[in-house]
Amino acid sequence: MKRICTLIVAAALVFGAATGASAIDFKAKGQWLMGFGVGDSSLVSKTRSGNNAKEKADKEDTFDAQQRVRLQLDAVASEALSGTVYFEIGTQKWGQASSGGSLGADGNNVVRVKNAYIDWAIPQTDAKVRMGIQGLALPNTVAGGSAVLDTDVAAVVGSYKFNDNVSLTAFWARPFNDNFDGNDPRYNDNANDKNYLDNMDLFGVMAPLTFDGVNLTPWVMYGIMGKNTLTNYSDPDGDGISNYQNPGSRDGNPPYTLMPFPAASVISNNGASAANLGGTSKAYGSMFWAGLPLAVTMFDPFNIELDINYGYVEGMGRYDVQKGQGGDIVRGSTERQGWLAKALVEYKMDWATPGIFGWYASGDDGSVKNGSERMPSLVPTGNMTSYMGDGNYGWIRQDIGVDYAGTWGIGGQLKDMSFVQDLKHTFRLAYWGGTNSTSMVKYMRNAYAWSEGASAGTVPYLTTKDGLVEFNLVNSYKIYENLEMNLELDYLVNCMDNSTWKKANTASSFQKQDMWKAQVIFAYSF
Repeated sequence: MKRICTLIVAAALVFGAATGASAIDFKAKGQWLMGFGVGDSSLVSKTRSGNNAKEKADKEDTFDAQQRVRLQLDAVASEALSGTVYFEIGTQKWGQASSGGSLGADGNNVVRVKNAYIDWAIPQTDAKVRMGIQGLALPNTVAGGSAVLDTDVAAVVGSYKFNDNVSLTAFWARPFNDNFDGNDPRYNDNANDKNYLDNMDLFGVMAPLTFDGVNLTPWVMYGIMGKNTLTNYSDPDGDGISNYQNPGSRDGNPPYTLMPFPAASVISNNGASAANLGGTSKAYGSMFWAGLPLAVTMFDPFNIELDINYGYVEGMGRYDVQKGQGGDIVRGSTERQGWLAKALVEYKMDWATPGIFGWYASGDDGSVKNGSERMPSLVPTGNMTSYMGDGNYGWIRQDIGVDYAGTWGIGGQLKDMSFVQDLKHTFRLAYWGGTNSTSMVKYMRNAYAWSEGASAGTVPYLTTKDGLVEFNLVNSYKIYENLEMNLELDYLVNCMDNSTWKKANTASSFQKQDMWKAQVIFAYSF
């Protein structure tokens, strides 16, 4: 009798679930990527420490083959209510056991939840709310990509459309919390302080304004960062690395883009480590950003885009840094503030869209006592080029250089050239220069511009005497309606100034080289 009752209850539950689900419209979309690439993504060919023999700087494989799958499922109850879950499988490197690409394909930690949120409308209003882990990008123009924040983050976003011309969006996001392991040598703390004062919270307001031929979205964002937010992690992202350059994020590198110096570049009297960056009595520090992206299309076929950003991060204590080899110890400030402006002008033609783009960002003034003059950011993106940036599939042989802080540049492009049906080409040529004082090199442990900057996933630290010349050729062929073959060819001429970087605080020597990459990606999207 008990079994019969159990079966009846189970059937009722299944029937009830099926009845409830019948009102839900499920929609699926996704993308498969299969990529194969060759190249050398190091700006240094060889290094030598003291009298030791020269060593190859970049010992990574020249050839990579890998794949990635992203699947999104939307459960739509009505126009006023829906839920979304977005899975990522991979990236799986062919032959790599840990990612599931070796013989047997049984690796762990391959499937991840990229997004999981609900969308709902406040009853009897035009206000909409999105809650959960979601893609959040601050307003931007100029080929796309926010210079401050563009990534997945846990947040609550509310928006309201007043009319066809004016809207308002506000959000609260929590990028970091409960990652601090409690062991902080700055204060002789112990594990009892685990997860203490390690949260970061962001609050933003955007006002999209749309008029005939002109679109602009002024925005501001305020944030607070606990003194332990970016300090002393045990291994938050599970990659087997326990250091300051892993603040629990697979996107971006906040310690490099928020702090005046990356920890590994600072020579202090206590050694180079995160613990030497900012012992402070402050519990929290303030952060602030503002921006004004503008797009003008009234002069068709001309398209004009302008994006201006400003950022500030409050100093959380001071740190010791040595000036030159065997030089004096200087007290540096952890404050950082700066600005960035980007612009694009293009003219649409039948066979292509030629354009000119450029940018200028503030740079360090040569003194560590007053902090950094480079614009701080959380997860910046840059899409104006495809090698030092992400103007294409920035995936296989991970592209570097998404942060424009401390640089300036100018370039030209022929976008979407087409002479054969279903085949398009984009060619770009860009020059990168630096706005940082050459005096800053004396405070750095090694050639950060060439080694650490690239490996950290940010733009190399460029001084006013450094430069890079970038060439891109991206070819896209539509094999089927949903299948694309994408071929990208890149070359980067290394115009760094050897005499400047020999002044770095290091006993090592190095030999520079150019960078190059060739990749082909097959993308199936539905």
